Amino acid sequence: MEQRACCGGRSAGSIGHEGLKKLVMVGNPNVGKSALFNRLTGSYVVVSNYPGTTVEVSRGTCRIGNTEFLVEDTPGMYSLLPITEEERVGRDILRAGDATVVLHVVDAKNLKRMLPLTLQLIEAGQPVLLVLNMIDEAERLGIRIDTMRLEERLGIPVAAVSALSGKGIDGLEQKIASYRPPREGKRLEIAYHEAIEAAVRVLTPHMPAGSGLSPRALALLLLQGDSAIAAEEGVREEEIAPLLATCRAEVEASLKAAPSYAIPLALHRRAVAICAAAFTAPPKKGNALADRLSDWTMRPLTGIPILLLVLYYGLYKFVGGFGAGTVVDFLEADVFGRYINPGINALLSAYVPWQPVRELLGMEYGVVTLGIRYAVAIILPIVGTFFIAFSIIEDTGYLPRLALLVDRLFKKIGLNGRAVIPMTLGFGCDTMATMVTRTLETRRERLIATVLLALAIPCSAQLGVILGMVAENPGAMMLWGASVLAIFLLVGFLSARLLPGERPNFYMEVPPLRLPRPGSVLVKTYTRMQWYFVEILPLFILASVLIWLGKITATFDIVVSWLSHVMAWIGLPKEAAVAFLFGFFRRDYGAAGLYDLQQDGALTGNQLAVAVITLTLFIPCVAQFLMMKKERGLKTACAIGMFIFPFAFAVGGMVNALLNLTGVQL
Repeated sequence: MEQRACCGGRSAGSIGHEGLKKLVMVGNPNVGKSALFNRLTGSYVVVSNYPGTTVEVSRGTCRIGNTEFLVEDTPGMYSLLPITEEERVGRDILRAGDATVVLHVVDAKNLKRMLPLTLQLIEAGQPVLLVLNMIDEAERLGIRIDTMRLEERLGIPVAAVSALSGKGIDGLEQKIASYRPPREGKRLEIAYHEAIEAAVRVLTPHMPAGSGLSPRALALLLLQGDSAIAAEEGVREEEIAPLLATCRAEVEASLKAAPSYAIPLALHRRAVAICAAAFTAPPKKGNALADRLSDWTMRPLTGIPILLLVLYYGLYKFVGGFGAGTVVDFLEADVFGRYINPGINALLSAYVPWQPVRELLGMEYGVVTLGIRYAVAIILPIVGTFFIAFSIIEDTGYLPRLALLVDRLFKKIGLNGRAVIPMTLGFGCDTMATMVTRTLETRRERLIATVLLALAIPCSAQLGVILGMVAENPGAMMLWGASVLAIFLLVGFLSARLLPGERPNFYMEVPPLRLPRPGSVLVKTYTRMQWYFVEILPLFILASVLIWLGKITATFDIVVSWLSHVMAWIGLPKEAAVAFLFGFFRRDYGAAGLYDLQQDGALTGNQLAVAVITLTLFIPCVAQFLMMKKERGLKTACAIGMFIFPFAFAVGGMVNALLNLTGVQL
């Protein structure tokens, strides 16, 4: 999903960019790049505390003085030596070499940790302007940064801003308007150990000129083992392979460390030295409440109870109780049940003489009476309440802390704490979450995460309906939760053992805990609901049309008859076959069908538990399947679907048999 930004009422995707000067924004995740992008372009891009918000490059335009700029907001990156796909995309944009100004956005509170990337950008010959974002938060903490001295030490302009409040934006725009690249001899030079410098002198003549990255920067990347850069820049690696191996060996022999360790260490030491002259840390104080709470969220002893509280009040009570209960009951029973559906059916019966047309628009499976009713009365309130809860959680900075909390557990299933981002997003929309798996480091991690999302992570609409169904049956709810969690861990554990690959490393920027900002929460919720609803409403209508076609051609009855045998095997009434058939189109469509069955009293407690377990594990919806095809390829997407379909019914059958064998009645 590409987020389009606008300026002056024109779409950034449609205006002509030829001849425009370009601002490229780079920086670590969680430093407020998206907020600054919004501030400059005048249009909103979702601001998140998790890496992945800007996986797709966002573009917009802005006018500074008399000059119009194209603004590109790149994915989060920590270094020019890429580990993730995000960093590779960011570096590719820099390699294009067409940026008028590169805005390196950093968190002013963590300048020392982020300055090494600034040094890399300077060394690469990029037209860098350092942006110290969140300067208001830094000042509240007692941090003082001498921007003039920092400019002198770096040899580039420095601007201190707060993207959220707008502080310092005018000064930043003035520096952009007056930006001039440093003259030859005035650019900061980073001196490495003599062994590294000797290797760079040997390799640099073999590097291409005219790239977005300087020959010296390319040589340093090759020395650190970045073989991809050679192919990207047209370096004939086979010709310099012996030379490169010799250089690396000499550096390791001299420093007793690999260049991939020695070079970043040298950059860090230079950053520390620069900060010592321009950065004043606040005096040590006792831990404030926010600091203590931050620590509690990341320690298992206190973090797990906090997580359970978040799940209970955020998902169970708010989404399941209020969204799937109160709001759905009002819209589904009162608005559609009393007025819209009877009105539509009465109008069709009175004015439309053709039975097929009446069944297409109304009656039992019509576009209005089924498709739009499900989308508006059942799905929309659940999606809305979930995204409100998720936006609040996200805005507080809790998600990165949750990632640290679950990192040890996730390593058991072949992932790391970073994977909590797509997993948590999956509870909102599995399609969106599958796209965000590209932020994981390795192909193995991305494949494991995709399988788990398709199998055991219900989207907000499906989850809300299920929570609404099991809310009054604690036994069914506990069995459902325990079964799905066990399957999630078991399949993840087996995948980690069966799929080859290295154990992933874990790093993540942890922003400060904040009180959520109501305006930000509302805009995020609206943006996500709009995207989600625009995506699903056509699919619901399409599903109704396909069901109608199936009914008039008898195909629907044949499939339902076949599924009825499967339903009998897992202990469900034959009417449940219709709900599972709906699930082929969208899993939340199937959940809404089960909801109707439960409201009619057609499910016992045991049948309810078996139904929600099987449906949760059921084959992913059409939109998620298409996203899996895009991200993992057609063969992999088909293989995942072929595994999940029989597996879900096998688990349902086993749960049904176990309940019957033990005589448990829920």
